[in-house]
Amino acid sequence: MTKALFIIDVQNDFTEGGALGVAGGAAVAAGITAHLAAHRDDYALVVASRDWHDAENDNGGHFAGDAKPDYVDTWPVHCVAGTPGAEYHTALDVDAVDVHIRKGQGKPAYSIFEGTGDDERGIAEVLAERGITEIDVVGIATDYCVRQSALDALEHGQHVRVLTGLVAGVAPETSAAALAELGHAGAEIVDE
Repeated sequence: MTKALFIIDVQNDFTEGGALGVAGGAAVAAGITAHLAAHRDDYALVVASRDWHDAENDNGGHFAGDAKPDYVDTWPVHCVAGTPGAEYHTALDVDAVDVHIRKGQGKPAYSIFEGTGDDERGIAEVLAERGITEIDVVGIATDYCVRQSALDALEHGQHVRVLTGLVAGVAPETSAAALAELGHAGAEIVDE
């Protein structure tokens, strides 16, 4: 078996009530847990990413600071390491997760490929080591970190499926555009 599941940024700050909460985030967390309960044996590897930003700086301009965020390159403070906002949403059962990736850590990062695990290795190295050739992508937000993680997985030669029933985006228009872009780039967009 050579398939992995990428769970992207299912964190308190990206779900309802969080610093950058998206509608449907909590439902996505619960849906991923149900998906794993039914399909864990389909995956040789389950990887979860989290934004993990520094508290004491602007994270390479990622945090807007005193300026107004533009919600493209600059954002309100979110997912600061060690805070409740950076933790996985409680509806997400992480017991089935094999590898945890932290991204950001002082600089902007949207893709799971920009982070590292507890052993400081990047996900590309882990995928190669495990012989992974297929990746299902789920999580938050469709139009940002899900999009970039899926694009990078395609660039790394993976067969990518985005499970649309298990993603939530910032806005319907940008989420639809992201899914169209991913489909055009070669990802399979699956209504699951």
